[in-house]
Amino acid sequence: MARAPFASDPEFSRGREFPIELSLARGPRSAYQRDRDRIIHSISFRRLRHKTQVFVAPDGDHYRVRLTHSLEVAQIGRTIARTLGLDEDLTEAICLAHDIGHPPFGHSGEDALDAALAAHGGFDHNAQCLRTLMRLESPYCEHEGLNLSWELLEGLAKHNGPVAAPNWALAELDAAFPLELGEWSCLEAQVAALADDIAYDNHDIDDGLRAGFLQLDELLELDFVADQWHRIERRFPGVPQDRRLRELVRSQIGWMVNDVIAETGVRSSGMASPADVRAAGRATCAFSPAVAECEARLKRFMYEKLYYHAEQVATAERAGQVTAALYAAYAAEPALMGGHWAETAPAAEPARSRHVADFIAGMTDRFAIAEYAAIFGDVPEGLTNV
Repeated sequence: MARAPFASDPEFSRGREFPIELSLARGPRSAYQRDRDRIIHSISFRRLRHKTQVFVAPDGDHYRVRLTHSLEVAQIGRTIARTLGLDEDLTEAICLAHDIGHPPFGHSGEDALDAALAAHGGFDHNAQCLRTLMRLESPYCEHEGLNLSWELLEGLAKHNGPVAAPNWALAELDAAFPLELGEWSCLEAQVAALADDIAYDNHDIDDGLRAGFLQLDELLELDFVADQWHRIERRFPGVPQDRRLRELVRSQIGWMVNDVIAETGVRSSGMASPADVRAAGRATCAFSPAVAECEARLKRFMYEKLYYHAEQVATAERAGQVTAALYAAYAAEPALMGGHWAETAPAAEPARSRHVADFIAGMTDRFAIAEYAAIFGDVPEGLTNV
């Protein structure tokens, strides 16, 4: 499909924080292809394979983790971007990188770090994503970070909308490489944000049903889900239930994707450049009002029945306690971090506490559990419920 006039164009990228010599570039790749490749080859991206998505440290091989979720988001994002004439590589790169700032144990780990850093600016996984990519993940000899394009970093910073009050981490990065935080992001980033919603809204249904936390009868109390299910029953009578449930997830995704494409087509009509998207004063990529209301109802259902399920809450509390205990131990004795992290621990605050949080935020679930066992002499119980 031809590039839309409001699509981001790598030929007109605003560049990188640290200039690079294009004569030394490896292979015929655009700026956004290079971004995507740098993310995929990063250690931070590889660690997502052992970070919580919904279930903490899942024992089962079939449950999603941050890595598989990010891959699924990228595929949904690419489909939407291709249909709208956007840059697929930039969309994919944002999708792949959007969860890199998550600490172990998902939101329970994030809450524990935010509480531990309360006196030192707090902790936010989205800002930590930028901090990781721009400062902590440093495989190159010439500069800190992965040195990604302005559009990629802008998209990660603002994919959920303008940022009116950035926390300390994002504010520091924005001061070094201004990202126009008060404006809307490029359309590729807005697509990535909705692809994220579509992926976890529906794939979490799949995992919740598989784990027994969700019941089909309760799910079918949502009329728009019931409509999809009844069509599947009529189309596939006698097909095993597990196959029809997977068909339900696919149908839900298709329904939401098609709605986003149609609504975004209407909202972007008349836009002649990426600048028009940023200056629109509202989201250009969106669900239609009717589907947005359904999606909000689905989210409320998932929070009530899955995310805030009693067993999930109990597991999250234990995971938060592990994270808080690790933070306290490292803050009191930085040598426990070992190697480079121990050697480079700052003496003064707030840098010292933020350094400890950086170390913990990079951990996978299983590494955090192993570290806890090494420090406290026992393996924490009840850190998985599937």
